[in-house]
This record gives sequence, structure tokens and C-alpha cells, in this order.
Amino acid sequence: MSSKELTEQEIVDAKQHQTRLLATPTDLSPEATKEISAVMTTILADVFALYLKTKNFHWHMTGSHFRDYHLLLDEQSAQIFAMTDDIAERVRKIGGRTIHSIGHIARLQRIEDNDADYVDPQDMLAELCEDNKHLASELRMAHTLCDGFNDFSSVSMIDDWIDQTERRVWFLYESYR
Repeated sequence: MSSKELTEQEIVDAKQHQTRLLATPTDLSPEATKEISAVMTTILADVFALYLKTKNFHWHMTGSHFRDYHLLLDEQSAQIFAMTDDIAERVRKIGGRTIHSIGHIARLQRIEDNDADYVDPQDMLAELCEDNKHLASELRMAHTLCDGFNDFSSVSMIDDWIDQTERRVWFLYESYR
């Protein structure tokens, strides 16, 4: 073995050191941190996917209601993007780790991309409505999990995100029906 090669133990020690560097003190149990971080990181991936899809449809909107829909989707995408930092920072505050890259998002996201060259405006709104309903459902499950671990700060934030998401569903539904 050359002097530059690391032993297995040195590799393990280095990984443990890196983990300690990212650790944040919390009164939540290690199980709570692990489960809440996993759920919230998956939601974060979906929020990024929904943000990009909403911007995609905003950029590619056409038709007689162009201005109204374009502005609606711009407003909604800004609201969705605003969630990302709060979610990621909440995960870090409780001692978890979160998204590292676009590839990481792609592996975790459950909201499907739409790479079609053309999507009818009504279909765009209907698809975003369904995606937001899916996100609301995910947030409700996360709410239950966080409540079970007495993570009231996450619960409070999730309450707000559910309300925002339901409002987006309402506006999208009323716009395409």
C-alpha cells in the first residue's frame, strides 16, 4: 500500500467526521430527524419539480387568455420557489441533510416532468392543478408525521404550505374549467 492510499478505517473515520460537521443540535430524536428529513427532502424535490414545470408552462403559454394565465403561473411559480429555502433550512435545523443537486432532485421527485413540445393551455392548468393536489396530499402526510414527533415548527410551516397549495389548486381549477 502506498502512503497516499487510505485504509478502510481512515475512510470510515473521514465519513464520520464529515457527518459530524453537518450535524445540528436538536432535541428531536435521531429517528425523528431521519424520518422527517427524508419526507421533507422528497417534498423539496417535488417542489423544485413543480416550480420548474410551472415556469415551463408560464414560458410556453399561448392563446386568448395568455396574459391572465401567464401572470397566474408567474405568481404561482414565485410562491412555489419561496418554499424551497424554507423546506431545506428546516431539514438542516433539525440536523438532517437535504438536496445536493439536480440529479438528486430527479431521483426523488414524484411529480412528473412535462417535456412535450406543445401543451394546450387548458391542459397545462389541469396538469398543474393535479400536481398541486398531489403536493397538498404529501404535505398532509408530512404534517401527520411531524405532529407525531412533536415537531411543531415543521407542523406550523406545513400548515401554511397546505393553505398556499390549496389556493393554487382553487385558482387553477377555476381557470381551466
